[in-house]
Amino acid sequence: MAPRRSGSPASRWLRPSALLLLVAFALLSAARPARALRFDLESGHTKCISDEIKVNSMAVGKYHVVGPDPNFPDAQLPESHRISLRVTSPYGNSMHYAENVQSGHFAFTATEAGDYLACFWAPDHKPPVTIGFEFDWRSGVSAKDWPSVAKKGKVDMMELELKKLEETIKNIHEEMFYLREREEEMQDLNRRTNSRMAWLGFLSLGICLSVAGLQLWHLKTFFERKKLL
Repeated sequence: MAPRRSGSPASRWLRPSALLLLVAFALLSAARPARALRFDLESGHTKCISDEIKVNSMAVGKYHVVGPDPNFPDAQLPESHRISLRVTSPYGNSMHYAENVQSGHFAFTATEAGDYLACFWAPDHKPPVTIGFEFDWRSGVSAKDWPSVAKKGKVDMMELELKKLEETIKNIHEEMFYLREREEEMQDLNRRTNSRMAWLGFLSLGICLSVAGLQLWHLKTFFERKKLL
């Protein structure tokens, strides 16, 4: 007799389901956004941060100045601890601007694909001071307010994680198409550059041959005048 398989059909289906669940949680943990970044900015200087964002992707950011004494984070900030911020698109359009503030936030939907630039600067002070601030910039799936989505839709934790996973997969899929388009653009640029370099090489060769011919003609004429030939 053939050996009998152990376990019911339901238990046989449990393993791939558990595997898919592990993959889902692995993807979610990999796509989890990073914490806010902390920077030190000297008065009279500028610090810029860039982030590559696709078209129609949501981007949100918040920033606030950190107190000079880490032992008293809730202490009132001095008047010198203020910063200005401008966020610009790849083509130089202003997406957000704030001047001499201690905190703020912004949100926009990208209309241009490429590197968006956030530049912070602080007014000049005598004597100079160092201003610490935290900046949290998110785009794509991480920019969504998932707790609000869960509260609005009245979904449980598992369904919320699956929604996050679905958005992450969509984002990865769109990112792959975006990278493919960028690769095609770069290949087209390489082909055009190679073609122009080939024409430039032929033009340089023609100029060199023309100059060499003129030099030979000049030398021949010179020697004939001197009756050396």
